[in-house]
Amino acid sequence: MPIYQNEANMRVFSLNSNSSIVNEIVKELGIEKGRSTITRFSDGEIQVNIEESIRGCDVYLVQSTAQPGNEYLMELLIMIDAMKRASAQTINCVIPYFGYSRQDRKARSREPITAKLIANLLEKAGADRVITVDLHAPQVQGFFNIPVDQLLAFPILSKYFLEKNLTNTVVVAPENGGVIRARQLGDALDSPIALIDRNRSLSGGGKMDIMGEVEGKTAIIIDDMIDTARTVTAASRELLDRGANEVYACCTHPVLSEPAVDRILESDIVEVVTTDSIYLPEERRSYRIKVLSLAPMLAEAILKVQNNESVSTLFE
Repeated sequence: MPIYQNEANMRVFSLNSNSSIVNEIVKELGIEKGRSTITRFSDGEIQVNIEESIRGCDVYLVQSTAQPGNEYLMELLIMIDAMKRASAQTINCVIPYFGYSRQDRKARSREPITAKLIANLLEKAGADRVITVDLHAPQVQGFFNIPVDQLLAFPILSKYFLEKNLTNTVVVAPENGGVIRARQLGDALDSPIALIDRNRSLSGGGKMDIMGEVEGKTAIIIDDMIDTARTVTAASRELLDRGANEVYACCTHPVLSEPAVDRILESDIVEVVTTDSIYLPEERRSYRIKVLSLAPMLAEAILKVQNNESVSTLFE
């Protein structure tokens, strides 16, 4: 990957959420990872130490705010403050998984809009830009007064499924909000789409109605994240009951809260395809969970930002 004239001013730092993806990013960029440490005082308070000069540099801080999201968010905020006080020229937050983006509106009275609060905190700490992947709610971009580049994982997912040479496929959105995502993947795979309309108010996960033809087809469920896997495994059962031959599932963010992995293993889903936006420890890995790397896309996005090029060209 070519590095241009601004290479000398670029530094990429890893925090604690996902050091493996940072190692891949700097390998793609052909640079060394920035030197820093994050430790804890005896009472648990976070201490950050930047172990090299970053004066006048454009720094990129890579940190997903997944479990434990509150810890990782505080690490990021404290690191931003340290970078600002060390005279970094720009501070760019690369947040592959943006936690709290599900809290993007007041669904009931007296609820917070936590995604807006997180945006305020990042800006107040000193962030100049945010690079993220597949926000749960795209409107979160509008909560910021700084540039937000939302990258899309569907080209990575579609490439994987195209290489599997699946035939007679249908891409399925597991709820109404996922239709655009399903259409993007469907267009890439030249497949029709179907929609599962779910009544969440009903007990037991809600009643499911399928809009679209799935009988005799290979169904690919797509969502932005899989958390407890209740929705995706229930959708898989419904699709098979309606005559689908087999079911795959894919998502950008493998939150996989307990008992998600057990539910996946007990289901009839052939394979769950996801990315490394969130680090998966060994106890949450499985032969039926395929993890694709976001590092090449993130590295290219960092380069484009660094060289004042359009990030949207990554998806054209």
